[in-house]
Amino acid sequence: MTGKPIRLAYFVTHPIQYQAPLLRMIAAEPSINLKVFFAADYSLTRHFDPGFGREIEWDVDLTDGYDYEILPALNPETPLSALHPISYGIFWRILTGGFDAIWCHSYARPSHMMAILAASLSGKKVFLRDEDNLYSSDPPPARAFVKKCLLQIVKRLVHGVLTIGKMNREFYASHGFPDRKLFSMPYAVDNDWFKTRIAEAMPRQGTLRRELGIAPDQPVILFAAKFQPRKRGDDLIRAFHRIATDGTSKNACLVMVGDGEMDDAWRGLAGEALGKRIHFVGFKGMLELPAYFDLCDVFVIPSALEPWGLVLNEVLNAGKPIIATDQVGSAYDLVEHGKNGFMLETGNIDQLSNALRKIIADPVAAQKMGTHSLELIRDWSFTQDIEGLKSALRSYFPERVS
Repeated sequence: MTGKPIRLAYFVTHPIQYQAPLLRMIAAEPSINLKVFFAADYSLTRHFDPGFGREIEWDVDLTDGYDYEILPALNPETPLSALHPISYGIFWRILTGGFDAIWCHSYARPSHMMAILAASLSGKKVFLRDEDNLYSSDPPPARAFVKKCLLQIVKRLVHGVLTIGKMNREFYASHGFPDRKLFSMPYAVDNDWFKTRIAEAMPRQGTLRRELGIAPDQPVILFAAKFQPRKRGDDLIRAFHRIATDGTSKNACLVMVGDGEMDDAWRGLAGEALGKRIHFVGFKGMLELPAYFDLCDVFVIPSALEPWGLVLNEVLNAGKPIIATDQVGSAYDLVEHGKNGFMLETGNIDQLSNALRKIIADPVAAQKMGTHSLELIRDWSFTQDIEGLKSALRSYFPERVS
């Protein structure tokens, strides 16, 4: 490497628990000088999360280890949305910050389009990363048309898209982004952190079972997500009811981790469906979740229109079989059908019931699936993320990136 480090500005909505450790690692790279710009700081304090339907406070540090700034906004108290808050000062920061390149997490926010335009007009390299895939949303025709037009503009302004997985890459390819502009930067979590927390939880599994009223020999099916309609927890409850009443469940139980608008409805459905074997445990922070990953025998993510689903990355670090639906973006990269779990048609209760039966009926095969999950997640890490980012930068700054 010769010359000074690449000065890189990163624009993202707010501090995100999954991204914080990656940003620390990028900031520690000798060839990258990172500055992060957040549109809002609401995740840094106790706040109301509409997805969970309650106030939450993250139990891990979100901003330590990298340089950042909260952008000023015209309406800083407005809840975070696609259009809010309305940030300002972006042009000035890009023009005077000495940046060589910018990286935006999403293109569909006004502040991020401002950043893309400012960087493009001032001759800086522009990179984009987001979660879009062909199945991640179902907008009305007018909105879909606007999005398609916006993507054509973005295609001409960006120098590279940092794709998070197979479906994300296919999305951009389908909109005419050339292969030379597509760089792999897979969506990942801090695998080492989760493996350590899961290992620490193992000796306490018996205690957790007793607290929940789960017998030592009961297989555990786990769901962990916001209780929203598109997460389709009701599909899982209905599938569990089938296996629990036809004698194929081996006395399995279902643990539902999370909170949100569907809480009453799903509890009501569970009450009609062997409720004593369905345990609702509420919202759990990142320090608590690994114990539930260790507890379970199979993890189910039955969502519709799920752009990625990072919880899948997390639970693979526990070495568990996975059941995911075909509208979960991560399933196309992290689920190998029949090897570490099953990928099913979204909303198909018959397929979901049958997949649960197969895993619960054969603990030896399930254990092999879990081992394969661990093998898959080893190659889906922050190491690959950083190499992907450096590869994109290296294509334009070959002598300045190690």
